[in-house]
Amino acid sequence: MAIGPVQLVVLGFNHPDFHGEIIEELERLREADAVRVIDSLVVYKDAAGELEVEHLSNLSTEEAIELGSKVGALIGLGIEGEEGMEAGAVAGAEAAAEGVDAVAGEEDWDVLEDIPNDAAAAVLLLEHHWAVPLRDAVIRAGGFRISDGFISPLDLVEIGLLAADEATELHAVETAGG
Repeated sequence: MAIGPVQLVVLGFNHPDFHGEIIEELERLREADAVRVIDSLVVYKDAAGELEVEHLSNLSTEEAIELGSKVGALIGLGIEGEEGMEAGAVAGAEAAAEGVDAVAGEEDWDVLEDIPNDAAAAVLLLEHHWAVPLRDAVIRAGGFRISDGFISPLDLVEIGLLAADEATELHAVETAGG
């Protein structure tokens, strides 16, 4: 699967009052072919730090079946049993066996820990369709990525979104530099 740059976005809410406006905006961006929501969750954390999770998505049924719970696997949150985390663990083990180090040089980011007690967070895994032509133009011009907030393709191997060989190739292209 060819995939554009992927970003994990975590948006906090002290007193969430969702009326569908966020999903409407994500749908508008999807219709404009700007972004695709790969997966999304709303995580509520009560005053004692206990979590409650709801899906937040504008995926078609077919896309939801194909992609599964990628956000849960990526942030270490088992949704509907442990299937999402298990799939990510299997994919990560396979990548490690093939010599791919998905977290080399990366700092750990504990999304769940970062959510304050008595608050909520919308956790969105977005594919940036708009950025594909820009990324390709930068590469053709000899440019390379130095730093950003996007998820490395190697991290996507851990959650089963990309095969290790495809992720290794895409990562090499995206990070190639002088």
